[in-house]
Amino acid sequence: MATGMTVDELKLGIYEKALPRTESWEERLGLAGELGFDFVEMSIDESDDRLARLEWSAAERRQVRNAAADTGISVPSICLSGHRRFPLGSSDPRIRRRAAKILADSIMLAADIGVRTIQIAGYDVYYEPGSRETEAWFIEGLRAGLRLAERENVMLAMEIMDYPFMNSIVKYLNLKRNLPSPWFALYPDVGNLSAWGNDVVQELILGFSETVAVHLKDTYAVTADYPGQFRDVPFGSGCVDFVTVFRTLGEREYRGPFLIEMWTEKSEDPITAVREARSWMVERMREGGLLRA
Repeated sequence: MATGMTVDELKLGIYEKALPRTESWEERLGLAGELGFDFVEMSIDESDDRLARLEWSAAERRQVRNAAADTGISVPSICLSGHRRFPLGSSDPRIRRRAAKILADSIMLAADIGVRTIQIAGYDVYYEPGSRETEAWFIEGLRAGLRLAERENVMLAMEIMDYPFMNSIVKYLNLKRNLPSPWFALYPDVGNLSAWGNDVVQELILGFSETVAVHLKDTYAVTADYPGQFRDVPFGSGCVDFVTVFRTLGEREYRGPFLIEMWTEKSEDPITAVREARSWMVERMREGGLLRA
């Protein structure tokens, strides 16, 4: 078994939506650094204001780069959940065109501000029924996006989701056969992976060589009479066996980034919540042997 890494070797980030909301990237990144994080993952979600980031001017993009340089806290990844509202697999061709533009614009934004990885939401569709046609359109749209991502040297990484279409690493690996690009990779969310009742250890082993980052959140499991809960679950109260997750990754000497995913930006005391989450997670990493005691 690997001896584990030191805390200084750990690359641990925080999701933008965990931190108090501010329009200043220097404030956001500076606070993340004060709380002990190495990076912040940007959100491009389905809201109009965050989708508007895709239209940032050169000066606005420069502000993000400068904030990262000045604070020493990077923005290496984007969580692109805007495709929930505008899915690549929609039966409406107008929505598919909007989805394709969102993906292309996200890739160009990433290239401009230094983001290396865009996390792709594994939804063929979300607010409409899925079908073989929606799956085919999704693959077609992702293939087109990958051509641009390859040119711009930006990784597109599939998240394991809160939605049946992409709720296991095995499903990602099957999709990868249709999209054999070196710029298409895996970004597992251990909360979603656990909630669906997957064999998490075997799934992580199967997808290890494809994994470029790992999302950390807790969830309540899906059962025959309960749809599960995929967000806002306090760490340690859900179904995720974090110690086993970290042991599995540590034994394979995983050294990639981890991202704590929380949605506390509007809570009464997000700073305390984030600080406590980081401390709790680091202890689980030590228990699992990923970090040296």
